[in-house]
Amino acid sequence: MSIGQLMLDLEGTQLSEEEKELLQHPCVGGLIFFTRNYESAAQITDLVQQVRKAAGDEILISVDHEGGRVQRFRSEFTVLPAIAKLGQIYQNNPKHALDLARKAAWLMAAEVRAVGIDFSFAPVLDLDYGVSQVIGDRAFHRQPDIVASLAQSYIGGMRATGMASTGKHFPGHGAVTADSHLEIPIDTRSKTEIWQDDIIPFAKLVQGGMDAVMPAHVIYEQLDPQPAGFSHYWLQEVLRQEMGFDGVIFSDDLAMEGATIVGGYTERAEAALEAGCDMILVCNDRLGAIEVLDRANIQTNKNSMRRLERMCGKPFMNRNTLMQYEIWENYFNDVNEIS
Repeated sequence: MSIGQLMLDLEGTQLSEEEKELLQHPCVGGLIFFTRNYESAAQITDLVQQVRKAAGDEILISVDHEGGRVQRFRSEFTVLPAIAKLGQIYQNNPKHALDLARKAAWLMAAEVRAVGIDFSFAPVLDLDYGVSQVIGDRAFHRQPDIVASLAQSYIGGMRATGMASTGKHFPGHGAVTADSHLEIPIDTRSKTEIWQDDIIPFAKLVQGGMDAVMPAHVIYEQLDPQPAGFSHYWLQEVLRQEMGFDGVIFSDDLAMEGATIVGGYTERAEAALEAGCDMILVCNDRLGAIEVLDRANIQTNKNSMRRLERMCGKPFMNRNTLMQYEIWENYFNDVNEIS
């Protein structure tokens, strides 16, 4: 299996002829769905099949389906709680919170896998410092050890459905106010401060077998002038060498404002791959994606291919079977009480 290193998106609920052609490009190996691509469970299942047929099956299909504010599919899907609610429950009843984290993750992953999507980019490992609106209740908690514990249970729920995990946004986005979708955030803290807090969930989850990491479009100015997703220091020296991570590194979306400091789309793509990303995302800008395909120097990387293969979803039941599954009903009832 040879998976290309570019992940792109679709404009609507059906494949256009242009998109079929793009999916056949040897550099394209991933697709991410957004709310605009969804009408119903049956429609998204059919669209997944169309994508796999057009791409020749050598493609990873993904979605951001965290719960709370970031849940792309809602009608016919369980309305998942923001994971901060799990952190709140943990304060008084850690055992119950860990159990709910596993069940919420299982529900999320089971419903996503049942329509044929390989994985959701989850869980968020950022800390909630109370200053970042873009993170906020997408984070489990402020305390790194609590985040790590809840995330480990959450990943366990994902794995039970055959879904791989992605921790984001390395090495931590929660301490900056700026939204990297709209600005270029700068974190002024020292290495000591970052290592005492933000790094801890990532380090523990790397040891726990997390499958992938997505770095932040944040500049940690005391350590490197480049945003983490374009930084050899963060991706190679810290993540690969110091922490021993051998999973997939996904770039965050190269269309985000936090990526513009590197240059145009060609420069962003090449810089992210050179820094150590295994797959780069270009979303919400079709011309930008085409520019990357036409102009960027993307060399086949055997180590990246090996890692990316691990992100393929394992065989799972279809949606009709899932809806009649007693465990789904039990978990739905438990999680629905906190949604």
